[in-house]
Amino acid sequence: MKKALFIFLLFSSLSPAIGQSFSIKSVLSYPFPTQLVASPTDGKIAWACNEQGKRNIYVAEAPDYSAKKVTSFSDDDGQELTSLSISADGKWVVFVRGGDHGGRDGGPVNANSSPVAPKMQVFAQPYIGGEMIALGEGDQPVISPDSKTVIFATSGQIKSVPIDGSSTAKNLFYAKGINSAYKYSPDGKKIAFVCNRTDHSYIGIYSDQVTPIQWLMPAFSKDSAPVWSPDNEEIAFVRMQGSGGEADSILAKKHQPWAILTVNVASGMGKQIWKAPETLRGSYPSIEGGANLAWANGKIIFTSYEDGWPHLYAMDSDGSKRMLLTPGNFAVENIKLSNDKKTLIFAANAGKDLADVDRRHIYKVAVDNGNMQALTSGNGIEAFPVMANNDNDLFCLSATAQRPLLPAKIASKTIKLIGETLMPKEFPMEQLVAPKHVRFKAADGQQVYGQLFEPLKKTKNSPAIVYVHGGPQRQMYLGWSTMDYYSIDYALNQYLVSMGFTVLSVNYRLGLGYGYDFHKPLKAGAQGASEYLDVKAAGEWLASQPNIDRNRIGIYGGSYGGYLTALALGRNSKLFAAGVDIHGVNNRFSSVPDAKAPDAELAAHIAETSSPIYYLKTWTSPTLLIHADDDRNVAFNQTVDLAKRFEDKKFDFEFLAIPDDTHHWMKFSNAVKVSEATADFLKRKLMKN
Repeated sequence: MKKALFIFLLFSSLSPAIGQSFSIKSVLSYPFPTQLVASPTDGKIAWACNEQGKRNIYVAEAPDYSAKKVTSFSDDDGQELTSLSISADGKWVVFVRGGDHGGRDGGPVNANSSPVAPKMQVFAQPYIGGEMIALGEGDQPVISPDSKTVIFATSGQIKSVPIDGSSTAKNLFYAKGINSAYKYSPDGKKIAFVCNRTDHSYIGIYSDQVTPIQWLMPAFSKDSAPVWSPDNEEIAFVRMQGSGGEADSILAKKHQPWAILTVNVASGMGKQIWKAPETLRGSYPSIEGGANLAWANGKIIFTSYEDGWPHLYAMDSDGSKRMLLTPGNFAVENIKLSNDKKTLIFAANAGKDLADVDRRHIYKVAVDNGNMQALTSGNGIEAFPVMANNDNDLFCLSATAQRPLLPAKIASKTIKLIGETLMPKEFPMEQLVAPKHVRFKAADGQQVYGQLFEPLKKTKNSPAIVYVHGGPQRQMYLGWSTMDYYSIDYALNQYLVSMGFTVLSVNYRLGLGYGYDFHKPLKAGAQGASEYLDVKAAGEWLASQPNIDRNRIGIYGGSYGGYLTALALGRNSKLFAAGVDIHGVNNRFSSVPDAKAPDAELAAHIAETSSPIYYLKTWTSPTLLIHADDDRNVAFNQTVDLAKRFEDKKFDFEFLAIPDDTHHWMKFSNAVKVSEATADFLKRKLMKN
């Protein structure tokens, strides 16, 4: 039997629960900034801001950097704003409206169930404000160095349009395949791009309408990430193996080889200048930005995981004098090259405090030496740095445990917030708690990390919740998340604490921030779900705490966190008394592994036993299933299938299905609805009357 949550949803948002001092809607009312960008020479920045579903562009300009809204979108309609950039002359902000860029299909989204199909469009907005200009349907716009032209992609082909919209967009050139990663040469005369042809890809150079496309060192490989030398004469790029070959073992760990090549554009002659170590750690880094290839001040910059941590390296353009720029046991991300190409700025979970492993601070390092320096420190979270005003002004997105992200200017290691007035009065900042860094061991000895949220007033025999993030390549912090999806969950964790729950957010193996071996563990996922041991350990750790009622421990999570929640409920219902599975992968055996692989039969069996549906006979804990049916990350049929199995089993469960939204709750009202449903379910199942 299944129960819909319609009655609850009609009334729960009207007021806080009894004893609550704030509502879920109020704790989700914060503005969420993304896409922070800066003008290379002027003192100008811009960002997208989601204010309760109403997404707009804000700008701020030297000397005072006061926030100013320059667009006027006024509906919670699920249309995200991405691909922001400021023209070199500082006159335009270009962006994309629409789509779901966190999903496999970034095409148009109709989360508002509009009778008129939404579009995904490129816009140019005057920096000073005024009427924005629709440049055409497409994605991933790039502004020319002279600030006169915008190129963007439509169905894998590249179009060109004047930035002022004085004429309509036209196809710039045709190249078979899906064309992306296009970059103007510094002088603006040529465009390098990646042409993906399924099992191989090329680096191409477009010059003009009469010159044939120049293919750089074409091979039977996958070439990507082209970057120009500052003098316009050379291209550096990444080369990996093409698809194909004999069927490999499914279960065995495999090295993914990669190399960096350079080529002279005029002659077409080039060479491999560096090859990654042929080790598992030397594999192509599956992290934000991949290799993060850059050409800077006579150096080639890249990221490698070869020493067990994702670090920055520099070498001469011939591959000599390779140097580790960021030594230490920490991860680097959000990497940006200064406009003078002499300095790298980035976020890292380094720091003197043991708990800094669960934070992010801003650092810099010169490209020609290893003098890494901290630009921020303390108990806050700083990420996504950018530089403006000829590198004289540094900005980032800043958060704390109680305050969500805001743009900020960094000067002398101090943070000056931008846009504080955008925080709504109803946001309950003073009533939120600061989570504590905790560590404990899984049954196999694996070190597990987490953030413990405790009520301000502790009581005996309290209920508790294990929160499981998705990804799984994610890391939750000792403060507000820098990702919009997880900022919603962070707010929900704060709300659950205000209800009287103790919440443990678990950073399980497969996640980022703790080194290669933690990120790429053995027997994980469909190969044995070893990461579930960390989730179970989180529940057992809570059960061992003196103030926790071990019979009232719940669990919830979304996406990969939904998968692990479902495993918890199926395998350990005695430990986890109730749970909410939000768009989880419930059947890891929904597709058959490569039948030609030598271990295909064994891999299929392990995938089956790594699936929540394998444990239906022992799944007894009350469960709420939530899914939106335009999910581009986890197929909606994963929950349809589980619901049918529950019905056939006569298992009593509750559900919330959301038409037309995606994996990322593009509508604010849906984020509120999902959070309210989760909190209400956990309260009813775990709180004593």
